[in-house]
Amino acid sequence: MTDLSAAHDAAATDRRSLAGSAYSSDRDLAARQRLYQWQTPRHDLPGIVAGQLSGVRGRVVDVGCGNGTFIQRLRQDRPDLTLLGLDIAPGILAGVPGPVAVADANRLPLATGSVNAALALHMLYHVPDIPRVVEELSRVVARDGLVIASTNSDGDKAELDDLWQRAAGDVLGTGRGPARIALGARFTLEKAPSLLGEEFGRVETIELPGTITVRDPEPVIAYLASYQAWADQHDVPFDATIERARALLDDHIARHGTFEITCKGGILICRR
Repeated sequence: MTDLSAAHDAAATDRRSLAGSAYSSDRDLAARQRLYQWQTPRHDLPGIVAGQLSGVRGRVVDVGCGNGTFIQRLRQDRPDLTLLGLDIAPGILAGVPGPVAVADANRLPLATGSVNAALALHMLYHVPDIPRVVEELSRVVARDGLVIASTNSDGDKAELDDLWQRAAGDVLGTGRGPARIALGARFTLEKAPSLLGEEFGRVETIELPGTITVRDPEPVIAYLASYQAWADQHDVPFDATIERARALLDDHIARHGTFEITCKGGILICRR
């Protein structure tokens, strides 16, 4: 592992940064979520998760619930379920319908076998010890229950990586700059089955590919700017790189009419 990738891993899992800046509110997370409005085909991820829970009764915990996107959908579609949202960042829980609690995924405040399903959606790459958290998810879920996780593929949004490196290279005068921080690299769609398979005998992967097409640079710029909390990990002047990326996007859209981003995400359904 290179020093740069080690630094990126440390940044992605630093609890103080996650709770104190990256997710101190839902502003940056919401900016990343909004980009998917321009994806085709559109994948209703909260709806897909709700569908996977169709056979579940009783208690469901959303570990790392963020701004409550999935909890809100489940309250609408499955009012029969008893829901609990957990997150390490108090600020991001402010607008989430309760009950919610601040908690660390490494030590869930739940009794063994006390929930019928657990969600771990786009969050396992943020925990320092992924196998430990997978053990915790397994511990709190009843024997006949399930865990639903989600993440992105190794090749997800490669066009944004290229855009960042071009912009950073222009700012630094180096031709091509350092890679932007890859938060999900520790728990990709390719790595997830083996990590989850340590505790669960059946892991089903549902791939959800798509293409984001924008005709205005702003949604993409908002997405890139949402990584401000990790600016010191980019090894480039962050604001200047964002502005250069905007100029590159303006030029690309003027010449081609659109800017396209390839998305490769998915969910994993885990049972014993």
